[in-house]
Amino acid sequence: MSIFSAIFQGIVQGLTEFLPVSSSGHLSLIQYFSGQSGETGIFFSILLHLGTLLAVFLAFYKTILEIIAAFFAILGDIFRGRFSLRKASPQQRMVLLLIVSLLPMIITVIFRDWFSALASDDSILAEGICFLLTSVLLFLSVKCVKGHKNAATMQYKDAVAVGLVQSVAPLPGLSRSGSTISVGLMMGLDRKFAVAFSFIMGVPAVLGANVLEIGDAVRQGIELPWSVMLTGLAFSFVFGLLAIKMVNWLVTSDKFKYFAWYTLILGGVTVLVAIVEKLSDHAVRQWVMGLFS
Repeated sequence: MSIFSAIFQGIVQGLTEFLPVSSSGHLSLIQYFSGQSGETGIFFSILLHLGTLLAVFLAFYKTILEIIAAFFAILGDIFRGRFSLRKASPQQRMVLLLIVSLLPMIITVIFRDWFSALASDDSILAEGICFLLTSVLLFLSVKCVKGHKNAATMQYKDAVAVGLVQSVAPLPGLSRSGSTISVGLMMGLDRKFAVAFSFIMGVPAVLGANVLEIGDAVRQGIELPWSVMLTGLAFSFVFGLLAIKMVNWLVTSDKFKYFAWYTLILGGVTVLVAIVEKLSDHAVRQWVMGLFS
């Protein structure tokens, strides 16, 4: 893999990880048409996800530090026999809501090999279908009434709903941020809070998934040059920060509908190309690779 490819994929990952268009789906398409799909492509995608995780830590470090402090405060209250769900502070409720939202991740653990297989197979049909699912969720969120729930008023069933959609977000083409924010909005969350909850909830989920995948990659002996890995990380980090700021503006200014149309068109085109690829023995991919060879 070249430095240019690392830069390009880092930019794509940084922007699409947080914009509601699916980073995994876009990276899967890029890797498919560049002939870089497979285990090496998955390993590099994991590294790029680590770059965007660093962007979340920097963008929400104050909130994350408050959550960590609230977590230890809960532990202290439990050991002293003073903890009460009804008297929990908004920060403590945020901790509990995040824990509840992560429980459905058992689904991800059970089906992670299947999710990875879809991302690395020799077809882009699954990506196209999942882009269409992302579009449906975005259109539904645009139509829902604006909510006002925050950490003090969000219910645990809301956290379960958001967590469930995150558990299947590893599907290539299903936007993690787009789907979790959309479901949060449909459950009545305040718009800015829905964004913050989605991004912070994704930190342990994505980090845990990446640790498992990196372990698999190390056991399989997959290697990439340090220059390529660091370049990809740096670009995914910088463009991830830019994308986080953009999403906050997009959600509060009712601009999600444009991404709903984008993923609808992209999903439709991807499904059609997947069918053509199947019938023509990957003629489109061969033509694209020929352009850049």
